[in-house]
Amino acid sequence: MRARAIAISTALAAVFALLLTPLAAAADGPAVKVSEPQAGTGGSITVSGTGWRPHTLLMMLICGQATPARGVIGGTNSCANADGRAVTTDAKGGFGKQLPVTEPPVPCPCVVHVATVTGAKADADAVFQVAGHPVKALPAEPTGGRLSMLTDTRLDGSSGLLTWFGAPPSRTLVFTIGNAGSTTLKDPVFQVGTAHGVFAPQWDEQQWRGTLAPGKKAQIKLPVELSAGAHGDYTVSLRYDGKVLAEQPWGVGRPWGVTLFWLLLCVVVPAAVFRIGMAVVDRVRPPRAGGIRHRGVHRPTLRLPRVRAPQPAPDTTSTLPWFTPDNDPGTAAGRLSAPHDDSSTSPTTPTRKGTT
Repeated sequence: MRARAIAISTALAAVFALLLTPLAAAADGPAVKVSEPQAGTGGSITVSGTGWRPHTLLMMLICGQATPARGVIGGTNSCANADGRAVTTDAKGGFGKQLPVTEPPVPCPCVVHVATVTGAKADADAVFQVAGHPVKALPAEPTGGRLSMLTDTRLDGSSGLLTWFGAPPSRTLVFTIGNAGSTTLKDPVFQVGTAHGVFAPQWDEQQWRGTLAPGKKAQIKLPVELSAGAHGDYTVSLRYDGKVLAEQPWGVGRPWGVTLFWLLLCVVVPAAVFRIGMAVVDRVRPPRAGGIRHRGVHRPTLRLPRVRAPQPAPDTTSTLPWFTPDNDPGTAAGRLSAPHDDSSTSPTTPTRKGTT
């Protein structure tokens, strides 16, 4: 029974060891190895890595003036960016891929630099020597004041109406630093870089006016501006004394006002050209028969005859009901008195005296 318990315990320990091995590798951070410590230009080496996040896109570069302890001092400008290779980690966070050997733009010591393209920032370096490439000693590290990041960086500000029509987007990079050295820092010079996608950042030197005593901290605000019409995913990097201190993503919206302007222009200009062309055609068109020139397009119209309402006939009869048309007094020479007998035998006819 005791032997059986020991066997079960041994098996469980082996299972736990297998389960904890990836966790231990992840706790140690990402690591990079190269198949050959030295190779010449035109050859290739195999780069492998462990401890990375699963299914993560990485970029592999050969960089000069760098060591695993100090990193890539000059940033990606010290790397052979044109001959880099992208690779995606597997479900366990590992990868393996060939990388062509190319001379970096600066002297060695050199490393194979592997860094994440998207997501949380992570990188690792492996020592590598490019055969035949010049070697130069690294610059000495400063022994005085030494800056350290105390807070994460952020971008303050917003886009206005002019940015919607293509004006340069601008923000303010805000961060807090501390002096971890033994001497006072005065007017330190920072380098702010902006990169679009996977391209190398474009650095711009900016000086902060002020002094920072040992053990003190200060909030720094540096302006950041892109080119006119810029849009897409950008990365703002902060570098001091050749070392990248922080990186901040920046999503810039598309200037839809410019698109709307071009759409309206594509509608208005053809319409104006059409109107001008029609006016020119109307001017040069020969007159029609009869010497009458009609402007524009003549459209025949159908005219309907006007129908007049029938007018009532005038009433020539009297409206008195007790007279007939024959004995209507209104028809007798316009007399309005009652009729009487004008004969000579009428007893009412007057006679002259003395008549026989």
